[in-house]
Amino acid sequence: MGSVPTPTSSASSGMTDNVAAALSYIWIVGLIFLFIEPYNRNKFVRFHAFQSVFYAAATFVLWISLHIVGLILGAVTSGIAWLLLGPLALVLWLAMFVIWIILVVKAYGNQKWKLPIIGDLAEKQVGN
Repeated sequence: MGSVPTPTSSASSGMTDNVAAALSYIWIVGLIFLFIEPYNRNKFVRFHAFQSVFYAAATFVLWISLHIVGLILGAVTSGIAWLLLGPLALVLWLAMFVIWIILVVKAYGNQKWKLPIIGDLAEKQVGN
């Protein structure tokens, strides 16, 4: 089994790269890390910050879409659609939460775990 690289500390920040990358999955912190030094120069932290912001945007769009579909189907079916969409929304929320936890744990473990589309977008922004 391969060894995990030793976390390095960002210059003059006192915070190791893995902690900064894990914290960037709180999307507002990730957005801040994209603008403040030394994090905006660190490719590992920038990747996770971009992936965090893109993941938050994707989950927001998904929730809005689900609510719009629910409103339309609820109006057409006199509210019966919520009996199906309620459990679907719960499962979807749970899946998004589990993915978020995995992203935080992987970042803390100094691993670059890419989500299928969002990870590619994040890598393009970082320039890898």
